[in-house]
Amino acid sequence: MITLALQIKQWGLELGFQQVGITDTAMPEAEAHLQNWLDNGFHGEMDYMQRHGLKRSRPELLHPGTLRIISVRMDYLPESAIAMNQALADPASAYISRYALGRDYHKLMRNRLQKLADKIQAETGSEPSNAMRVFVDSAPVMEKALAEKAGLGWIGKHSNIINRKAGSWFFLGELFTNLPLPVDSPATAHCGECRACLDICPTQAIIAPYQVDARRCVSYLTIELHGSIPENLRPLIGNRIYGCDDCQLVCPWNRFAKPTGERDFGPRHRLNALQLLEVFAWDETEFLAKTEGSAIRRIGHQRWLRNIAVALGNSPTSALVFDGLRARLNHDSEMVREHAEWALARQAAAVV
Repeated sequence: MITLALQIKQWGLELGFQQVGITDTAMPEAEAHLQNWLDNGFHGEMDYMQRHGLKRSRPELLHPGTLRIISVRMDYLPESAIAMNQALADPASAYISRYALGRDYHKLMRNRLQKLADKIQAETGSEPSNAMRVFVDSAPVMEKALAEKAGLGWIGKHSNIINRKAGSWFFLGELFTNLPLPVDSPATAHCGECRACLDICPTQAIIAPYQVDARRCVSYLTIELHGSIPENLRPLIGNRIYGCDDCQLVCPWNRFAKPTGERDFGPRHRLNALQLLEVFAWDETEFLAKTEGSAIRRIGHQRWLRNIAVALGNSPTSALVFDGLRARLNHDSEMVREHAEWALARQAAAVV
């Protein structure tokens, strides 16, 4: 099993993962932390976070027979921090979280993990029906807690995984197996007294170290939330129309982050260099065409327009902005109309 574990890690690197770790299934502390988070209602409308009971924190309930979790990470950083900060500093720019600029990582990583599972099964002769199961943010799996236990990094104060040599710009994936592989040592925390992520959060969603109230988080508001964005939070969102990277941008450990070598994670359709008025003019057909194969598609055209309307409300006043917002006042969606009206009122107030 020691030899097999070393082989698995080597195969993982050959498949394009930057790191592979192995851990057992026990997560009592993570389970308690999750339950406390749910009890406080910090999950907002994300009902799926509590829908599966203990399956999320006890992998053997999700996939019977599981003894070990093979945890992997894959870097996705598509551009420099300078470029990202420039985009955020331009209020007319449409800022999209950098993980979503390229191909949807779910499919890419799932395919790579399945290839890893096939290699392991070919080596061990395990029964395919129960030996392994691949997950990439696709089931009730506490991927961050498992990655920490597997030694890939520690959970930072912003709740993302941080690696001392690679920062935090990476995706996670898991392979559940019934093989009794040797486990790796858990990662130790190195945030120290730093509170940069807490201070930079535009909506102050990180209410305390290691505690994120998703209901205030820009990523939740622009991606997970289906209805109207609370009015008191709209001005704080700035020009972020899909997700938020601020807590990662300011993290000092990300000075060690390296640009991704995966071409599929590079920006498609200039998604890293679009203007708000440009994307607000997209009809649904153009939206679907420009986001084909992207994680952005999951929010749909109406929420896309909702988010951009908020950003336009926060942008510098101009006749073009007024015209763009007025053009959406007759949209079929009440939600789109409501956010466009709010943005127009905010623009008008700025003129006065």
